[in-house]
Amino acid sequence: MPAEETSTHIQTRPAPIALSERAAGEIRKIMSTKDIPEGFHLRVGVRGGGCSGMSYILGFDKMREHDTSFEINGVTVYMDKRHGLYLMGTTVDYHDGLNARGFTFENPNATQTCGCGSSFAA
Repeated sequence: MPAEETSTHIQTRPAPIALSERAAGEIRKIMSTKDIPEGFHLRVGVRGGGCSGMSYILGFDKMREHDTSFEINGVTVYMDKRHGLYLMGTTVDYHDGLNARGFTFENPNATQTCGCGSSFAA
């Protein structure tokens, strides 16, 4: 496959993360009701900072140089290949109840998490 095609190729191997059907449905809803620019898809990742050392990234973005992409429950997901070590096996879920509302991360690699669930230590 020519190099220019590999940057937009969607992987057929299993994704390192999972999106629950609730999370995928909410992502599809957001993408259909908000002005998400053409070519932007869901980005999942990590960055340094937060109460426990690393924070999760969840937003819409275009594909970047070190990214890999996956199709999960009908949602195209971009993730920097270097973040796979921290996110392998993570499930992104969505809750819309009285006790919890929003996206959550269930990360088996997290050795410590903060009370709000948006940061972790690996």
